[in-house]
Amino acid sequence: MNNLNFEQPDQKGYFGKYGGKYIPEQLQTAIAEVKEAYDKYKNDPDFLEEYHNLLKNYVGRPSPLYLAKNLTQKLGGAKIYLKREDLNHTGAHKINHCLGEALLAKRMGKKKLLAETGAGQHGVALATAAALMGLECEIHMGAIDIVKQHPNVIRMKLLGAKVVEVTQGGKNLKDAVDSAFAAFMQNYKTTFFAIGSVVGPHPYPMMVRDFQSVVGKEAKQQILEQEKRLPNALIACVGGGSNAMGLFNEFLADKEVKMVGVEPAGKSFKPGEHAATLTLGTPGVLHGMMTYLLQDEKGQPLPVHSIASGLDYPGVGPEHSYLKDSGRVEYTTANDIEALDAFLELSKTEGIIPALESAHAVAYAIKLAPEMDKEKIIIVNLSGRGDKDIDYIAEKLKL
Repeated sequence: MNNLNFEQPDQKGYFGKYGGKYIPEQLQTAIAEVKEAYDKYKNDPDFLEEYHNLLKNYVGRPSPLYLAKNLTQKLGGAKIYLKREDLNHTGAHKINHCLGEALLAKRMGKKKLLAETGAGQHGVALATAAALMGLECEIHMGAIDIVKQHPNVIRMKLLGAKVVEVTQGGKNLKDAVDSAFAAFMQNYKTTFFAIGSVVGPHPYPMMVRDFQSVVGKEAKQQILEQEKRLPNALIACVGGGSNAMGLFNEFLADKEVKMVGVEPAGKSFKPGEHAATLTLGTPGVLHGMMTYLLQDEKGQPLPVHSIASGLDYPGVGPEHSYLKDSGRVEYTTANDIEALDAFLELSKTEGIIPALESAHAVAYAIKLAPEMDKEKIIIVNLSGRGDKDIDYIAEKLKL
């Protein structure tokens, strides 16, 4: 395996050959301003004290690391622990970096937070952070996802955010990112673009990862307390990849810990019916970064699909691309049916309704655990709760 730098990208924002800053000239200054502010505040004691105080007293961290005894017993293999990011305020891991981005925007003197959202969890978390900080908030969301994730749309509006419906292209997450970038170009002087994953131009992949790394830091401490040893495997779903990087980052140097990122295989591996970027994609440029990408022969992003709105993205975070090529992380897939089955299995076996995104990780754990000895340990990042999905599930299953 290659000798990896697990800490930071290089000065130009590259993890190996992935990352960088592929943006129009008029945005160079705005993005450089974000990097300068992040470099200034990421080690600032007052900033960190305020951030960690919010994580503890507003978000409710640390989130529990829960041994899923019923599921473990039923499968008859490795112990399955769930990192309960679903129990955070707003229902997912997204609040971890949204509070960090909002605090940064406030210190930069920005008046407005702008972002895209797919499943709506990033939108809800950012709208929450904006309300808390007294900032305006504008969320761009694909028309298809607005229908699928209606409860989250209502939450965003209740929190005071303006929700912009995106009707161009595939009307999903990729198109919402395009739309948000366009809006940012018009108002970058007063607006902070709070990208919702470990994607985009440098410093966003690094910055969002750093804010999310609290997940892995807690999980490592908790598993050492409960089991007196490190886990054998970590599993997380991957769309853009923020929850996975949040869990993986703290364990990257622990070579004995296997890491698996689970992408959406959707309906099939035909173009337009999945979003398995690292599995079937090739390197290209999307949304300001060099990364693996599902693209046509002209380099244009292909249409994508997943039952989980937060995973239907044709790209992925550049650090994931780097980790794939290095062999440190294994990337696999779960399809719509497997994710839905895992959603129901966890709900009925443990009394925990997961987000459809997280259900992809649960689906792989259900496959992997029986292949491992009973003394082995798996940690699954349960990145969000399924409240947002129940209307869609009810309609699909005719409940």
